[in-house]
Order: sequence, then structure tokens, then C-alpha cells
Amino acid sequence: MSYEGKDFGSIVQEAVADALGIDLDEVVPDATLLGDLDAESIDLLDVLFRIEKASDVKIKVSDMAELLQGGIPDEEFADEDDVINEVGLAQLKKSLPQIDVTELAGKLTADEVLTLFTVRNLTDMVTERAALATAAA
Repeated sequence: MSYEGKDFGSIVQEAVADALGIDLDEVVPDATLLGDLDAESIDLLDVLFRIEKASDVKIKVSDMAELLQGGIPDEEFADEDDVINEVGLAQLKKSLPQIDVTELAGKLTADEVLTLFTVRNLTDMVTERAALATAAA
């Protein structure tokens, strides 16, 4: 599979706009999918399906969660109340460089983590997956 010349930014932007029924100009890189753009989990599945159809890059919601958690076990990622701890926040900062960990410290719950995922984060993930697939071929 050749990913040469594919503009993953446009592919992601169009997939998000089409799945959510919004204008392309609303799908800016810093917009959060589940927050700013009001996507729901079912919409996320639709977005990922559209990206795969347009780019041949397959991403599952579990892949997004895995990227965010970085292989850190749940009990080390968050406390007993499901609030993300320092270890979890440090990992999230690697995956989502745009977040302000000091602002989120002691407040962010596991259920809210995916709400931080932006259009840019998704584009980067798709681009990285394509590069890995190309390198493995």
C-alpha cells in the first residue's frame, strides 16, 4: 500500500466534517473531537471508518486509548477515584502535547481523557500509522 502523496490533514478534516455534518472550516487542528466538535463515541467510529476508507489507514478507538495511556496499567495511570495521577498526566503530555497538566492535575478523570483528543492529534496518529506501514512494507 502506498501512502505517498496523501494529505492526511485533509483526509482527517473531511472525515470529521462528513461524519459530524459540519462545515470543513469548523474542523480546525486544535478543535477537540468530543468537546469542541460535539462528536459522540458513535461519531468517532464513523470518523475512523471514513479515514480508513479514504486513506487505507485503520485506527480503532482502542488504538487511540492505547496511545493516550501508553501501556501504563489503569491502577498506575489513575487513582482509586479514576482521577488521572502524575504518571498518567506525564504520559498524556507525551501523547497530547497541547494539554496543560497543571490545569488538569487532580481534576481530570479517566472518562474525560478522550475529550482532550484534537483533530491535530488524530491527523498525527494517522500520519504516523501510514509511515509505520510504509516502513514495514
